[in-house]
Amino acid sequence: MFTGLVEETGEVLGLAEKKAAWCLCVRARRARSGLRVGDSLAINGCCLTVARSARGTLEFDLLEETLRRTNLGDLRKGSPVNLERSVARNGRFGGHFVTGHIDCAGVVQVFRRAGKNYYLRVGFPKKFGGLVVEKGSIAIDGVSLTVAEAGAATLAVWLIPHTLAVTNLGKLKAGARVNLEFDLLAKYVERICKAGCK
Repeated sequence: MFTGLVEETGEVLGLAEKKAAWCLCVRARRARSGLRVGDSLAINGCCLTVARSARGTLEFDLLEETLRRTNLGDLRKGSPVNLERSVARNGRFGGHFVTGHIDCAGVVQVFRRAGKNYYLRVGFPKKFGGLVVEKGSIAIDGVSLTVAEAGAATLAVWLIPHTLAVTNLGKLKAGARVNLEFDLLAKYVERICKAGCK
């Protein structure tokens, strides 16, 4: 379980196809502390298992399903990625419940400065539209954010300077893909309502 509060921006050192899986190698500092092989780390909001650890680097095995559903397949050497360790039992919970299970990759439609803040609008498949509500929670590339506008197949958020400083969202451009995890409670409510309507 994660909170959507990014601990640091890591750097991709490589993404290569191996015999058993794809291998993602990331340079990390703070987020690497205390991690062991088998532990979980959210990379751009996607929960991955540490497969190998060396000096300052972490390696993860990725399946085709992960590459298909997320933006991790778009990563190149030097790409910045948002990193967050799973919540400790005695840790503070400052964002919202984030599982690290990406629902889909959305596409950045608009990213612009508006006064002292930044406006970000993302498009996504219409089938997820019922999971987005104004003032609800959304995780974009693993960052816990508040929905400012909710459309049938779009959502918009406002970004503050702190978010831009500690995450990779400040480097977004129109057309870029971002990982979206919709609110867990909304997904269960939708499932229950659909089952009850039959």
